[in-house]
Amino acid sequence: MNYASHTAEHHALEMRIAARLVSALSPSLQTLPHDVTERLRFAREQAVSAARLQRLATPAGAQVAAVTSSGAAVLGGMASWWQRAAGALPLLVLVAGLVAIDNRTTREQVVAAAEIDTQLLSDQLPPAAYSDPGFAEFLRSSAPP
Repeated sequence: MNYASHTAEHHALEMRIAARLVSALSPSLQTLPHDVTERLRFAREQAVSAARLQRLATPAGAQVAAVTSSGAAVLGGMASWWQRAAGALPLLVLVAGLVAIDNRTTREQVVAAAEIDTQLLSDQLPPAAYSDPGFAEFLRSSAPP
């Protein structure tokens, strides 16, 4: 979905909401006192005037906030390099953490394997004895209860 069609859909949604509000509030407008209706009219004119001035004062390259079809808010326009870097920083920290965890796990596995190898090679029995089925039976029968 491109930005222009999204803006048109957003504008149409705003117009539908405004029409519903007007239709809901119009019947109760007749019961309000004249001074209240005049204050409301004056406030509405000021709001429309302020919105018009703000729209004219906004530069063409200004950032525009929008909502994607998935509901995520995005900020368009020209972002500076540090804003993009700040957006990528959490991803970099996550990747660095995963790499550090992987390195530590690998190092622990290597150290554990080295300890087992050291014990096997420094033992009085040859390593082939551990694979002999008779030796395994000897260990089971000679183990204290």
